[in-house]
Formats: sequence, C-alpha cells, structure tokens
Amino acid sequence: MNGFRSIVKVVIALVGIWMSARVHADLVIEITQGVRSAIPVAVVPFGNQVGTNLPEDIAQIISENLQRTGDLKPLTRENMLSLPTRGEDVFFRDWNVLGQRYLLVGSVNRDPGSTIYRVRYELFDVQSQKRLIGKEVAGTEGQLRDIAHSISDIVYEMLTGIPGVFATRIAYVTLEGTGTKVQYKLEVADADGRRSRLIFRSSQPIISPAWAPTATKLAYVSFESGRPAIYVQDVETGLRTKVASYPGINSAPNWSPDGTRLAMTLSKDGNPEIYVLDLKTTKLTRLTNHWAIDTEPSWSPDGQTIVFTSDRGGGPQIYRMSAGGGVPQRVTFEGKYNARARYSMDGKAIYFVHQLGSRFSLAKLDLENATTSILTETGMDESPSVAPNGAMVIYATQVRGKGILAVVGVNSGSKFSLPALSGDVREPAWSPYIKR
Repeated sequence: MNGFRSIVKVVIALVGIWMSARVHADLVIEITQGVRSAIPVAVVPFGNQVGTNLPEDIAQIISENLQRTGDLKPLTRENMLSLPTRGEDVFFRDWNVLGQRYLLVGSVNRDPGSTIYRVRYELFDVQSQKRLIGKEVAGTEGQLRDIAHSISDIVYEMLTGIPGVFATRIAYVTLEGTGTKVQYKLEVADADGRRSRLIFRSSQPIISPAWAPTATKLAYVSFESGRPAIYVQDVETGLRTKVASYPGINSAPNWSPDGTRLAMTLSKDGNPEIYVLDLKTTKLTRLTNHWAIDTEPSWSPDGQTIVFTSDRGGGPQIYRMSAGGGVPQRVTFEGKYNARARYSMDGKAIYFVHQLGSRFSLAKLDLENATTSILTETGMDESPSVAPNGAMVIYATQVRGKGILAVVGVNSGSKFSLPALSGDVREPAWSPYIKR
C-alpha cells in the first residue's frame, strides 16, 4: 500500500504477493474479541437417538456460529447443570441460576434402514418459560452441517431481529507450494471456513473474486495466460467464460445488483478507467474519462450509483457517480489514503480501507452525515466484503507476517479471524444469501 499507483503496477505485473507456503484447505476459527453485552444463550448438546456416533455435532456448530457474531454468548458445556433434549425435560430454574436468557435443546434421529436424519429442536425463553420455536428438519448425512447452519440462522434472527448468515459462503484465494512451483487457488467454503472446495487453480496469480447476486457464479481476475483477464465461473458446474481480455489492465470486476452487468477497470484506451459490461449483449460502456487512475468500482444496493477509487485529487480517495455516467463526486476527505469501498446493505454507508499514520485499517463512512468511524486496528487491513445481513465485514489482514482473513461485527465490535493452518489467505468475498 505504498502509493496508489503501485496498485496498477501490481495488477500489471503481480508477482510475489505472498511468502511461499503450503496452505491447508479449511480455515480455522480464532475468536479475538468478544462483547460484554452479548445475550446469554445455552445450546445443549443434541440427543443422539441414532445408536451410532453422529458425523456432525450439530449443537456445537450452532454454538460456535452464535458466538462468532458477538451478539450472543453461548454457555460452555462444562457449566451446564443438566442436558435436556426435550422441552418437557427442562428445569428452567437450573438455567435461571446460570443466568441464561434463552435455551436451545434438540435431538437427532434416523429411522432403521434409512439414510435420512431427522433433527428436532426447540428454543425457549428461560424467564417466561415459553417455547419460541419448535421444528423438525430432515436431511442426509452430507446435509447435517447445512441443517446446523440453517438452525443457527433461525435462532439468531429470532433473538436479535437480524437475519443470520451462517448458511452463506465465502470465496478466497490461497497459495500452495514453494519456490518456483507455486499454485494459486480460488476456493469457496462455508461462512465458518469449513468444507472448502477448489474452484480454480493456476500457477499464475488469481485476484478480486466477486459473487454474482445469485451466489452461483464468481467473477475474478486470472493471470493464467501471462496477462490479466476477467472470467466468470459457475461454482457448481465449473463452467468458465472469459468476459474481458483487452490490451492492458482488466481488473476489479463487480456485479450489478440484478446480475446482468459487471463494472470493471480497463486500460484498453490508455488509462485505467471504469467501464460497465452488459453480460448478455457484451456491450461495453465507459463511465469515467480522466487522466487519473480510476479503479475498484462497487455498485450501490439499488444499482443507481457506483463508488470507485481515484487519485484525481492527488491521492487515492473514494468517489461516487451515477451508474449511467456523469460527473463523479468525492465522498472521502479524512486521511490521505481511502480505497476499495463497498456499500452497506442499506446503501447508507460504505466500508473501505483507510490510512491512519502508518496503519491501514477498515473504516465506515456514514453517507448521510459524513462521519467516519474506524472498525479495525490491525495495521495492514484490506479487501473488505460485507455480509449479506450487513452486520459483519470480512477482510484480509496480516498477523505476525502471515496473511489471514478476519471478520469484524459492524455494530457489536466483535472480531474473529480465519487463518489457514499454514500459509497465507487473501482476497475474501462474502456471498449473497443462497437459495436452496
């Protein structure tokens, strides 16, 4: 981040971004900052009525999901006085003594000879002793983790009023190998970093993954041919389509909210400018025309405006313009470096990389009152991506010289990291909600 114009040099000739390392597939969770005001909730181990060991600990997955938000504080199993699996077995006095506000119990069953598991769960308000939720869901062994994420979403929304994002996914880039035998990998995993899956592999850099609104496709930049090109790939079928391979820079793809267009940075006419590509007609529309570097476009949720980074004012700052073109207006004025903006889900704020002294942190700008607040203080934070519920932002950072992913709660201030077991991870992108 030593100068905005170095960004373009990186895009043109990206080499040696990360130290050579071997990266394991799944990411791991490390809670780095909790919240004192978190609501206490007890997630009791689900009863096993199958007769054999269960392939997934559903209650543990739910507990870990809820804890990461910072809004809820699950009780540790060691401190539980009893382990009920049905509402009729609950002694609310026990949970009141433990200071629990809510209680989740359940069980897992499977009919003899069947491959379908049935998961029953109940959520209670401990103080009123009322059952808030009572449901049963079914799925195969491979769907048990999906069921746990789905239950987590339902419980989280019931207790906070905010939709959960545990059933969503994240995309990211890792590096595998040493010396000259390096492999860049674009991977997709659950929002908790588990069940990672390889999407694309290359001996050349892969950058800037971006999810389509349907959460079924990714746009990204690949240097596999020796120069940057933008591809769109179906994450399920693997079908890839090259959509931009003009002379010079092809970079920073970002989907329109309706999924029909990609905003991107191209230098085919001599200078890095913002363009919009209609994916159906392949019509290309140029939005900016300036001697400065214009890059990193991002659409507003309503598709009416685009924010982007430009050094037209003498240093990298964030500008906003109509998605149909027009005169850009500068929106950031605090600090000499502000870049890589992403809209909040309600369109009232943007999250971006902000330089404060020698540190690069994530910041939030309220577009209505023009106030800026700092969200992180790690020092080398970059590439923010907003969760579809607007409550969390995932980003890339460095800890002790190692590239990792991290998440910050926008309102709660909670933080957790998603490092690989070894090696570096970069370029996170949080998926929209997945329609199943």
